[in-house]
Amino acid sequence: MAKEFFKSYGEYFSQTIKIIPMQQLHLGLLDYAILLTYFVSVLALGWWLKRRMKKSDDFLLSGRSLPAWVTGLAFLSANLGALEVIGMAASGAKYGMMTCHFYWIGAIPAMVFLSVFMMPFYYGSKARSVPEYLKFRFDEKTRAFNAASFAVKTILSSGISLHVMARLFETLVGWNYHVCIAVSAAIVLAYVLLGGLTAAIYNEVFQFAMILVGFAPLAFIALRDVGGWDGLRQKLDVVAVNQHFAPGTWSELWRHTGSPSENPMGIGWFGMVMGLGFVLSFGYWCVDFSVIQRAMAARSMSAARRTPLIAAFPKLIFPALIILPGLIAIALNSGSGGNFLPKAADGQPDYNMAIPMMLKHYYSTGLLGIGFTALMASFMSGLAGNVTAFNTVWTYDIYQSYIARNRSDRHYLWVGRAATVCGILLSMAAAYLASRYDNIMDLIQLVAGFVNAPLFATFLLGMFWKRATGHGAFAGLVGGTIGAALLHGLSLAEGATAGIKGGWLATPLHFHSAMGQNFCIATVSWTCCFALTILISLATRQNKNDSELAGLVYSLTPKLKTGCESSYLRPAVIGGILLVLALALNFNFR
Repeated sequence: MAKEFFKSYGEYFSQTIKIIPMQQLHLGLLDYAILLTYFVSVLALGWWLKRRMKKSDDFLLSGRSLPAWVTGLAFLSANLGALEVIGMAASGAKYGMMTCHFYWIGAIPAMVFLSVFMMPFYYGSKARSVPEYLKFRFDEKTRAFNAASFAVKTILSSGISLHVMARLFETLVGWNYHVCIAVSAAIVLAYVLLGGLTAAIYNEVFQFAMILVGFAPLAFIALRDVGGWDGLRQKLDVVAVNQHFAPGTWSELWRHTGSPSENPMGIGWFGMVMGLGFVLSFGYWCVDFSVIQRAMAARSMSAARRTPLIAAFPKLIFPALIILPGLIAIALNSGSGGNFLPKAADGQPDYNMAIPMMLKHYYSTGLLGIGFTALMASFMSGLAGNVTAFNTVWTYDIYQSYIARNRSDRHYLWVGRAATVCGILLSMAAAYLASRYDNIMDLIQLVAGFVNAPLFATFLLGMFWKRATGHGAFAGLVGGTIGAALLHGLSLAEGATAGIKGGWLATPLHFHSAMGQNFCIATVSWTCCFALTILISLATRQNKNDSELAGLVYSLTPKLKTGCESSYLRPAVIGGILLVLALALNFNFR
């Protein structure tokens, strides 16, 4: 959603607009010095890279010159925006260990699939973006549909991220809301405008390091304080019983997924595997250009394929940095009689404040500055990821394709920079839009689910079935979106009111939670697109011959030669290791 759109936790931010006043954090001079040093560093990096920005490819694509370790960490960091750090900790507090599914079945398998099967087509086709690949594989109208929807989605996502950051910092440290938006947007604009995608990627690596340094001590100190994992499990059992669930519901992954009513997430095992593990996760990691762009900036095919695999290893352990503090926060809240987390407008614990309250509780001056800067870095990395994807799609897939063709490369470099400025300004406007509507996050998450789920079905058929046609792909995308809209209009989650959250046609279908509803909508959207693409393709003539599809379709593409690459470095081998590790984690915390 939002940048990280496949994750169905937009609901966690719907209350950030109405936070109950709380005691603010008090940053010392050392804390502000750390934050200022971070700002100066990211701007200096952008200035240093400015001299490399001579062509549009340099600015928008990094000249396809970056090493795998850089693109790999940037691939991960581009996903570490507001919805990841704040949202996943909130999810851990609200839903418990089941939140780890977003990593161990909702990310790792899809990242391995991208590396082994899909990255050779993206990189080998020389497409400059995901929409451009759709043009090569299908036709212009399919590309235009995806380019337009993606551009709108990235702007809205950036706006939501800016709004959440500004409102959070206004609440935590008393900073002015408008100043927060202006300063953070200006800093991201400055270093992206100076150094293009390369500056964004190198800063994302730096931001990844800041997030690691900022949150790792928090997880270690807090876990030790509550008595280790065994002590935490005992406290989480109390949380589960107090909320009328079986002991272990907050500390186990699979034992309570036999029925949606057995867990607070309101999802059974099939919805978890199909909705999240397949449709939503593959629909994000395998087709969302804001993350795939990082892999496409790699210096070689081998580096591009290793990019998602390098990102997957830290992704395996990120629940310990992000979800674990949320688990500890809800345990402390229960042990304090509900006084650890502030109350949201509805009187319930404000789960969004899990990370900030943990920072306040465990960090002193210096460490607080590092943790606070890590929080700021997560927001800025998400904003930069969206803006750099937006300027590329706008320049190549919209402007060059439909507005001004056959202009000089210098002209498109200028357009790319102008698109960066416009993208930031539109993101700021979207942030103010978000500040006016309590339900904007649910809307954005829903729209993203409509877009990504059918898009993955289109890519799956396009890459692995040569008979898929442009007419079939376009009809499938539109049909999948309509199918999702119809189910949304006919369903409603428990406790929700008809309207933006569903039920605007009728309410014959009910779900235990909004998340379960979103998973089902995504599954229906994917199925409709998949079926319609097949039917329409069989009924229409193929507009491309086999030679035109070579390098775009699996069966028509020669097998990649690994050359002298060691067997243990091959993507399939590394991917297999990652899947075994993910399976082991699922088994251990089952």
